[in-house]
Amino acid sequence: MPRLIDPPAACEYDLEEVAARLDESGVDLSDEASVARCAGLLAGLQRNRSFLADRIIAELKASYAGQLAANRYSAQVFLLHRSPRGHFLRANLWPAATDAVYAASGPAAFAYGLPHDHNFHFLTTGYWGPGYVSDYYEYDAEAVDGRAEESLNLHFVERSSLSEGKMMLYRAHRDIHSQLPPERLSVSLNIMDEGEHIPWRDQYIVDLERGTIARRPTLTPGEMLLRCAVHLTDNAKDIAEHFAKAHPVPRVRANAIAALAAVAEGDGRAAVLERGVGDVDARVRDDCLRRLAT
Repeated sequence: MPRLIDPPAACEYDLEEVAARLDESGVDLSDEASVARCAGLLAGLQRNRSFLADRIIAELKASYAGQLAANRYSAQVFLLHRSPRGHFLRANLWPAATDAVYAASGPAAFAYGLPHDHNFHFLTTGYWGPGYVSDYYEYDAEAVDGRAEESLNLHFVERSSLSEGKMMLYRAHRDIHSQLPPERLSVSLNIMDEGEHIPWRDQYIVDLERGTIARRPTLTPGEMLLRCAVHLTDNAKDIAEHFAKAHPVPRVRANAIAALAAVAEGDGRAAVLERGVGDVDARVRDDCLRRLAT
């Protein structure tokens, strides 16, 4: 499960000071010294019981302009600070099953009941309320290719909640959790890693009954555009061919092959996919084999 961190003794910090200190030192949640610094700052921010309400009121008075401009997540996420140094701070709102927003939007809007890992590290603490509940699992990423329906050899750890003041480090490609609503509305604070490498790393949605990878939802805008562009112009096929052969990220190669296969005529579709079956990466080979089968 995510690594439990004993919140360090810290004075109360305001958001501006936390943001400035993080920007000065940088964030690398794979480094112990950086984790320690971040834990101290996040603990100090958690002890500030008024900053979040003040920030939300200020955003509402400004017609939510700051959130609309910088928040890349859903309405569940309230962005606190995005740094040019590759990290950001956010608050997450977790409605209870009895809340009106849950009834209106359903559990999927808040990722409840959606077992998943993360392709980045992040540090989190319970800020307000009893906290969301999670069933926690672990897996060994080094033993996994990333193929659809591949077994993850899951190890169940426990069910627990992110209560006020509790702090945890979620580890990329190791910790899996299936979240459930809290007993009442809760809020968590996160320091998130946002390096340039992250969009190229797959995240897994997990089938807990089978213990396998159900799907890989990560997709960059370029991959989506490529899938569209091959239908609009022949010029895009040259780019897709290059990506299919030489792109360093297996997922991008697989999507480029799928794009070319989608616009190929007759036996050409199978020929494109058969070339992909010769890729060096097991995920690409498996994706192509599955498409050939259909």
